[in-house]
Amino acid sequence: MTYTTYRPHNKKRKRTHGFLTRMSTPGGAKVIKSRRAKGRKKLSV
Repeated sequence: MTYTTYRPHNKKRKRTHGFLTRMSTPGGAKVIKSRRAKGRKKLSV
């Protein structure tokens, strides 16, 4: 049986790239801050 490389899961996606995860670390908060400064509509997943 062959599997494709990309198998998306929303739980994994949220836990890795979600807003709360981003804000929980100084670096992640910096990411959100810079995206806000750029005027992004979507800050995170």
